[in-house]
Amino acid sequence: MSDVAIRDHVDVLVVGGGQAGLAMGYHLARRHVRYLILDAQDRVGDSWRGRWDGLRVFTPARYDGLPGMPFPAPSWSYPTKDEVGDFLEAYATTFDLSVRTGVVVNGIRQAPSGEGFVVSASDGTRAARSVVVATGAYRTPRIPAFADELDPTIRQLHSSDYRTPSQLRPGAVLVVGASNSGAEIAMTMTPGRRVILAGRDTGTMPVRPGDRLARLFDPPFWFLINHIVRSGTWIGRQAVRTVRDRGGPLERIRPADLAAAGVERRFGRVAGVRSGMPWLEDGEAIEVANIVWCTGYRPSFEWIEAPIELADGWPVHRRGVIDRVPGLYMVGLPFLATGASSLIGGVGRDAAAIAEHIVRHHLADRGERHAGGLGSPLGALRSAEPRDVAR
Repeated sequence: MSDVAIRDHVDVLVVGGGQAGLAMGYHLARRHVRYLILDAQDRVGDSWRGRWDGLRVFTPARYDGLPGMPFPAPSWSYPTKDEVGDFLEAYATTFDLSVRTGVVVNGIRQAPSGEGFVVSASDGTRAARSVVVATGAYRTPRIPAFADELDPTIRQLHSSDYRTPSQLRPGAVLVVGASNSGAEIAMTMTPGRRVILAGRDTGTMPVRPGDRLARLFDPPFWFLINHIVRSGTWIGRQAVRTVRDRGGPLERIRPADLAAAGVERRFGRVAGVRSGMPWLEDGEAIEVANIVWCTGYRPSFEWIEAPIELADGWPVHRRGVIDRVPGLYMVGLPFLATGASSLIGGVGRDAAAIAEHIVRHHLADRGERHAGGLGSPLGALRSAEPRDVAR
């Protein structure tokens, strides 16, 4: 690394300071590992705060805690996006986690010596013995190529950029993608304008969050996605294909809710452009002033310059361990190990397993370990026991 100016040397560099990265930091600190978390957002939790108005999680607060700290809300309440963002920030503060915000990681490559990694970021270059990628799957919006052919007067937004109807031009809006984000965003736009929701039927969950039956349904469902729907089982593989290809079934919004709100439903796929306007595969052209693409995200790992193996665009791994690149790990990906791996309450178990693997396989030869991360004493973990919370 002599040709590169290195600003920091750490044992483990964690890329991403959302729920997965913070859980990773917690477990690394407990094992006395010197680590650093880098996050592109200006403030811990901003990845949640920046989502559309009215968004709530689909899991009750009792399942939304992180390792060592329950979610500070009534057990059967459903936190808002801002409450989740504030919880993540409080979690990082409570355990004095080593997080540097406002830092964009541009590349990860193996060190010339073959041991460790060089990580280039917006504030400089760092060296690390191991790297954990905790950016999740929602990094690069998926928008069809023909979007560039649409009339330039059409206001186009991806769901990641949509916050409120005030961002839209006067006139009709087409929401493309009819899974949960599409259905919920469509509901934020009525009444007062024509709203068309296009996309295949993704089905519905048997109960919706907040219903009385949810209190009976959620505990076995949480067990199911944590212990039965595993990446290596038949049911897990079926779930992966269904969710990645079609989007998850509707949870809070129902087709009857959309109809009652005046949302027009189209079940055909938006297939292209005619005369500057979007048209459906059944031949219908839709004249609109706005389009919101609720078409999800595509996996994007080109910025990792190490020779990882991809399958359908996703890294090949063994519960987050990249065997092909020793010392490189993933956490927070959908179905990393189970159906809960990308959820707030599900990332902790994967993070603990990865932290243990790092210590055993990549830091076993190390002498005295520093407690916590850079300037983050393990005593913070011992003294910051979870506070009593009204559940």
